[in-house]
Amino acid sequence: MPARDEAFSDLLGRLAPVLFVLIWSTGFIIARLVAPYADPLSFLALRYLLVIAILAPAAWWFGAQWPGTIRDWRDGLITGVLLHGIYLGGVFWAVKHGLPAGIAALVVGLQPLATAMLVGLTLGERVSPLRWLGIAVGFAGALLVILPRLGIEAGLPPLQVLIVLTAMLSITLGTIWQKRTGGTQDVRTNTVVHFIGAALVTIPAALLLEENVVPVHAEVLFGLFWSVVVMSIGGVFLLLALIRRGAVAGVAALLYLVPPCSALMAWLFFGESLAPVQIAGMALAAFGVALASRARA
Repeated sequence: MPARDEAFSDLLGRLAPVLFVLIWSTGFIIARLVAPYADPLSFLALRYLLVIAILAPAAWWFGAQWPGTIRDWRDGLITGVLLHGIYLGGVFWAVKHGLPAGIAALVVGLQPLATAMLVGLTLGERVSPLRWLGIAVGFAGALLVILPRLGIEAGLPPLQVLIVLTAMLSITLGTIWQKRTGGTQDVRTNTVVHFIGAALVTIPAALLLEENVVPVHAEVLFGLFWSVVVMSIGGVFLLLALIRRGAVAGVAALLYLVPPCSALMAWLFFGESLAPVQIAGMALAAFGVALASRARA
């Protein structure tokens, strides 16, 4: 590889985690933007179908290799169900039905810890003491960011808590499953298969549980565009590339930067306040992720 191409590839590798965190953080902003207008599961189902409609012809046009066996298709569909269908559907549904967003974010924030505990059993990936320290510090920082908005009250709805806990475990298992089974698949066609899996579980749930209201409204249209093009294509491509290149526990630790980035975006776009404890939490989360990312598995 020429030196210039190698340097460019190295630069992209360094920028990928930053871009992933920024893109992933916009998910909470988009959810807030469309929540007053659209049913969450119906919105997600439409999002998945649009991604499939865009990516499938593009993959065919560029001659991307589709999964060659039933087993490959099965593995991709399972990843999509776990990584998108149950995770996003569970979080959106729980928040829509009364679970405070701060509680949902806190539960989802347990994912790097759950990942670190499971990768040894499932992938044989050893988590070093320094990476454990980074994961713990990152969680403490994310907790400080979320703390002023928790609004914890007696009598949290148990079903909603159970659903969002299931969603957290789902994205954890989906990340591990993708690392275990998707390493040799073309990322373009693999992503299409993932969203087919997500649609297969989300569409029936939306038909059963909602009135399927997704109005033609400026906020909804922008939310769909951003969710489909930037998050579901760009963000997911980056996530799959990071999983393929690095240790799963280290990739999961990046999610600790999502609450700080989301809080900054909410301050910028919606005028939400930032308490000093949140700013301190952002710095602590960034330090924890730096530790976890530099540690060797």
